[in-house]
Amino acid sequence: MSTHPNLVALYTITRREVHRILRIWAQTLVPPAITMTLYFLIFGNLIGSRIGNMGGFTYMDFIVPGLVMMSIIQNSYGNISSSFFGAKFGRHVEELLVAPMPPWVILSGYVAGAVLRGLMVGAIVLVIAMFFTEVRIPHPLITLSTVFLGATIFSLAGFVNAVYAKKFDDIAIVPTFILTPLTYLGGVFYSVNLLPEFWANASHANPILYMVNAFRYGLLGVSDVPLGLSYAVMIGFVVVLSWLGLVLLKRGVGLRS
Repeated sequence: MSTHPNLVALYTITRREVHRILRIWAQTLVPPAITMTLYFLIFGNLIGSRIGNMGGFTYMDFIVPGLVMMSIIQNSYGNISSSFFGAKFGRHVEELLVAPMPPWVILSGYVAGAVLRGLMVGAIVLVIAMFFTEVRIPHPLITLSTVFLGATIFSLAGFVNAVYAKKFDDIAIVPTFILTPLTYLGGVFYSVNLLPEFWANASHANPILYMVNAFRYGLLGVSDVPLGLSYAVMIGFVVVLSWLGLVLLKRGVGLRS
């Protein structure tokens, strides 16, 4: 029984991305682990002991979901933006464009690799969190689906960034000036219910708020926003960004010299 050529191509691109992640594991997996350990030590232990409870949980328990999701978002985004831009810079992305495979295969392969890196880093951070607090997962399906959707969204966003980037500095602008502020203002370290009404309402325009709170519900059973709304926002972003990524590939925007 023969395998469909598109599936072979998808597997090949995904495998290459995974091999890339594992080959340079000291750059892709170790730094997030060290960074998150420092977050747990500084914010969880030192500062958290003075803050007390938040949302009915110890501060350490409260920030675990946000820190795990933050690491997943940053690494999914960073993996695909650097990898695909590297393919553009080395001009071997042109080989993919002329190969007999549809755009969805190229997009899915790169996204799958980025999602897998996000999941690997998320799992590492969750294991690290177990050294600081007891990690419970009362809603495993919500936890897994939120992780997958969040990683997919920012993998797609990183792909769009890489398509439009003209130099390596361009792929650092969005994480520095957009992604990082949105992450810190997305309810990772606090409950938006503590904010004044204006800022609490403004926070609802931040998509990361919905991902963090859906994941927090999966781990702790509490959320600042309705769970159904969180899923609607996440699925909506996946659909829109997938469509945009496919359109960019079909038109060869920023890819064909």
